[in-house]
Amino acid sequence: MTATHRQERTYKPPPDYCPLCPTKPGGFPTEVPAEDYEIVVFENKFPSFKIPPPEPAVAGNDLHPVEPSAGVCEVVLYSPEHNSTLADESVEQIHNLVRVWRDRYESLGARPEVKYVFIFENKGDVIGVTLSHPHGQIYAFPYTPPRVERELDASRAYFEGHRRCLICDIIRDERADGRRVVYENGSFLAVVPFYARYPYEVHIFSTRHLQALSDFTLEEERDLAEMLKTVLVKYDHLFGFSFPYMMVMHQRPTDGADYGYYHFHIEFYPPHRTATKIKYLAGCESGAGTFINDTLAEEKAAELRAATKQSGV
Repeated sequence: MTATHRQERTYKPPPDYCPLCPTKPGGFPTEVPAEDYEIVVFENKFPSFKIPPPEPAVAGNDLHPVEPSAGVCEVVLYSPEHNSTLADESVEQIHNLVRVWRDRYESLGARPEVKYVFIFENKGDVIGVTLSHPHGQIYAFPYTPPRVERELDASRAYFEGHRRCLICDIIRDERADGRRVVYENGSFLAVVPFYARYPYEVHIFSTRHLQALSDFTLEEERDLAEMLKTVLVKYDHLFGFSFPYMMVMHQRPTDGADYGYYHFHIEFYPPHRTATKIKYLAGCESGAGTFINDTLAEEKAAELRAATKQSGV
């Protein structure tokens, strides 16, 4: 993907000029023409995809094929409070957010140009966030992104070889072992997986075999909200500061094919390996595609389990 116009996007404005805050009487106009709001979704002013897409800037060939960037990029505002975070929100507000995510997955996925709806959040300066107001994003891709495509291929191959779901088996194994489990409620399991690449990487799996948000019951929507609240509060209590992370949601593509072998999950990639040290992706990770984890998943999961024992969460 190329999106050269994004070089000009808004970069760390002062709080008094945050474009994601409500528009106050007498104040400068923001992206939200209202004095207050609960959750807001709007199209990104600096999108990587557009409908209709612009003409490609260069011509392709057999070696370097080119296609127009047909798709949608949306911004999701979690709260009108500029200094809030998703961890600060109530379970009820996060449940509302889950419902918004479901609506956008279904609506965007119904568009003929869209093959994959990618819901994610980047949080924290160390991640490279340019606007600190609590928000996430949604990219409606005209293709399935390569990391998800590799997961789909692995899940399909496992199902064909074992006649069972790969992630369902991972859930059974994690429960049986227990050491890497961070938290479980009625519908979801959070673990630092055996294959974690970052020290505090957490994956949240639906315990029922689901492929997408559109498969959820109302109880599962609320359980996901409670699970997210719990994991995020644990992160913040771990070292006593608001924990930066990337949060990504993996669910079935929206191209109409059968993905019954796949399994819904959310992955968190926090860059901190200690309170003061960052896990950088250096030569081995970036050049060879091989992550070196400086810690054991079992130890980090134990730290996260204990992170909120006294908080009541």
